[in-house]
Amino acid sequence: MSNQTLNILDFSQGSIRTLHLTWFAFFLSFVLWFNMAPLGPLLMDSFNLTDDQWKALAVLNLALTIPARIVIGILVDQFGPRRVFSTLLITAGLVTLVFALAQTFQQLAILRFLMGFVGAGFVIGIRMVGEWFPARQVGLAEGIYGGWGNFGSAAAAFTLPTIALLFGGDEGWRYAVALTGVIAILYGLLFYRLARDTPKGSTYFKPKRAGGLEVSTRADLLFYMLMNIPMYLVLGVLAWKLSPADIGLLSQTLTLSLYGVLVVMFVVQFWQIMKVNQDMLRDGTPEHDRYRFKQVAILGWAYFATFGSELAVVSMLPIFFYQTFEGVSLAMAGMLGGAFAFMNLVARPSGGWFSDRFGRRKTLTITIFGLAIGYFVLATVDSQWLLALAVLAVMSCSFFVQAGEGAVFAMVPLIKRRMTGQIAGLTGAYGNVGAVTFGTFYLFVDASAFFLFIGLCALVVLVLVQFLDEPRGHMTETLPDGTVQMIEVS
Repeated sequence: MSNQTLNILDFSQGSIRTLHLTWFAFFLSFVLWFNMAPLGPLLMDSFNLTDDQWKALAVLNLALTIPARIVIGILVDQFGPRRVFSTLLITAGLVTLVFALAQTFQQLAILRFLMGFVGAGFVIGIRMVGEWFPARQVGLAEGIYGGWGNFGSAAAAFTLPTIALLFGGDEGWRYAVALTGVIAILYGLLFYRLARDTPKGSTYFKPKRAGGLEVSTRADLLFYMLMNIPMYLVLGVLAWKLSPADIGLLSQTLTLSLYGVLVVMFVVQFWQIMKVNQDMLRDGTPEHDRYRFKQVAILGWAYFATFGSELAVVSMLPIFFYQTFEGVSLAMAGMLGGAFAFMNLVARPSGGWFSDRFGRRKTLTITIFGLAIGYFVLATVDSQWLLALAVLAVMSCSFFVQAGEGAVFAMVPLIKRRMTGQIAGLTGAYGNVGAVTFGTFYLFVDASAFFLFIGLCALVVLVLVQFLDEPRGHMTETLPDGTVQMIEVS
């Protein structure tokens, strides 16, 4: 391979084989995570679900993903992506099989809540791809991994209803869901057999202690603590959505209990982070081993604006098209809304490629600015627009959103190698924080104000991105014998 090219068809290269193995594992994890949504009408008929019960299942599907991305990041750094991805796929496949056998709404709710952890699969591949590709190619490789894998949600929407109809009858949805579980289990076994954590002869660096990010200064420790607060607030919002104040799945007593659990979880995490960083607090961090936590924080907020807005917008676009443009059927509205997610195939790799070639902060600046303008344009779309122009505006905005996602994770593997999983977990969790934030805001406003709000948030993130440090030179890790190894980042 040359310094700038990446031949994705050259299977003689171990890195290319690993990339394909890994993006497909991520693809399957997203098929599992989103295998319920396209089968919604069939499930609602089968269980006589109310609209509120269906909304509750949708909320439960997201609830566990935020803490799961943090936990999975810790596990990946400690045990390696090969073991963790295999275990995730097999476990999620088994839960999916049980979901296909569910007989009551309560069983559906519990199993959908448990399925939220499969949404953390994305974090695993970030570390694996980062191990196999040099800095000059890692952005494009991560973009292909994220973009092609993320297409699993669209693939589920396009194929599962047809599969359910092929099986036929009231139970067709069960066979369609079960099929995805069986495929995931088989691929999890195959992934364990074929994948490797690192190229031959390379060291897989692990954190000194598990349980939280190691930071370099006391100021960074405080910054890290503050960055955890929005995640717990969003989990509180999800609990509120299930409470009598909104959907009503939970009683007031259980809702208050959940709030208490979240407080306890935060205290436990605070204690764990202090424990992980006790050496730094006592002795400081060697100069060669330092990194700036602001890099992680800014990338997290950038993912808040990019992936967070994508999740929120994809869920409302079909009804937006249906209500805005006369003559658009529900089926057509669904297809038009799907255009936003479809751009993942090319946009996310493009963001990674531009990052590798022209600079990571510059690319992130351009994409965040572009998506802000895109959302401001969408805020003006109404029934007076030509439908074709509205679709063009959606796809243009979508390109910048997903290219921005690619630009974020073009930089994540270049901060601190031994903690790439945890950095990816925290960054990815902020995408879900954004989704819940924007989705909750949409409950109280119309579509125009919704798009305008996302655009304004993106402008704030645009300012933050200017404080990113462009990766240059090398980062360091220490081998078991005490030798300091230099890892190229530019």
